[in-house]
Amino acid sequence: MSFTTLTVTQNEFLEQYLRGTGRSLSAAQARSTYGIKNLRARMSEMRSAGLRVNRTKNTEGRSAYSISARDVTGSRAARLI
Repeated sequence: MSFTTLTVTQNEFLEQYLRGTGRSLSAAQARSTYGIKNLRARMSEMRSAGLRVNRTKNTEGRSAYSISARDVTGSRAARLI
């Protein structure tokens, strides 16, 4: 198992990595690449903080998450949870 060591919190990393970039991330990718074991919980925290989290199915039929550039109020300001 080889993954990148994060120097910020998981939520801060996910906001910077996903928000408004058009990228998506599955639980398996998050676990193997970044060491994030419970992506669903992190996405729930992002929703609670007011971000628009989108869930889609990837090519393997698993959930993949992305974050809209705008939050629920329409702002593009960084939240850095």
